[in-house]
Amino acid sequence: MSERRPAPTVGQVVLGRRLRELREAAGLTREEAARVLRVAPATVRRMELAEVALKIPYVQVLLTTYGVSEEESAGFVRLAEEANQPGWWQRFHDVLPDWFSLYVSLEGAARLIRCYEPHFVPGLLQTEEYARAVLEAGTVGQGGRESIERHVSLRMARQELLERPDPPHLWVIVEETVLRRPVSPRPEVMRGQLDKLLELTERDRVTLQIAEFADGPHPGTYAPFSLFRFAEPELPDLVYTEYLTGALYLDSRSEVAMHLEVLDHMTTRAASAERTRRLLRECREDC
Repeated sequence: MSERRPAPTVGQVVLGRRLRELREAAGLTREEAARVLRVAPATVRRMELAEVALKIPYVQVLLTTYGVSEEESAGFVRLAEEANQPGWWQRFHDVLPDWFSLYVSLEGAARLIRCYEPHFVPGLLQTEEYARAVLEAGTVGQGGRESIERHVSLRMARQELLERPDPPHLWVIVEETVLRRPVSPRPEVMRGQLDKLLELTERDRVTLQIAEFADGPHPGTYAPFSLFRFAEPELPDLVYTEYLTGALYLDSRSEVAMHLEVLDHMTTRAASAERTRRLLRECREDC
């Protein structure tokens, strides 16, 4: 039986989709592909959904069965071997829930990340002190000091993608509440966070907009969500939204299109870049 993986990589997601496309192009069902491998159909399904590692012998047999050329097959196998390498975040497996592991993988592979956050500064933009205060106040705080510090370390490690030579474009809309709600009794925590946001607004690949109180309700007023866009043509736009104990990954065209439409609508209504900087400076003075 195929070995379960705690956290699929984006490479596994892309190659799993490609395996499904090749099978369908060959006119085979999952049951027929499974008979070739002498495994249960569920194994083929899990490979295509990136729920398991891509076993290279299975991949080679399937590619031959699907009529893939020797050259293309060799390239696919090389990619599968690379995709099976654990991501850097695996060293945080003790504190990283399975449902968030895929998010970290998607985050690192995306060329565009657009998100809406009504409650807190998004993790990629948080200072260490702000992150620690937020984590202490949430369910993570119940796990004790060591757990909190591991989560803080993970959050800071995620931010390294913004320092890459070619970082993704991060486009964030946050509610004004995020700036007004103190997360710590120590005012310097919020001041430091606002200073960091002001610094980040000067970067070419970071766009920050504030949804102001005065603008009233908007179509995104439900829950935080993120939309990922990738360079790989095999991987469509994906939407991530979370709740208290888990998350949902949406990839149907209709659901993604609706979230994209809402983001576009919110973008036109939210404060401009210059107005956002003025609001940040005002909040900084009020701290």
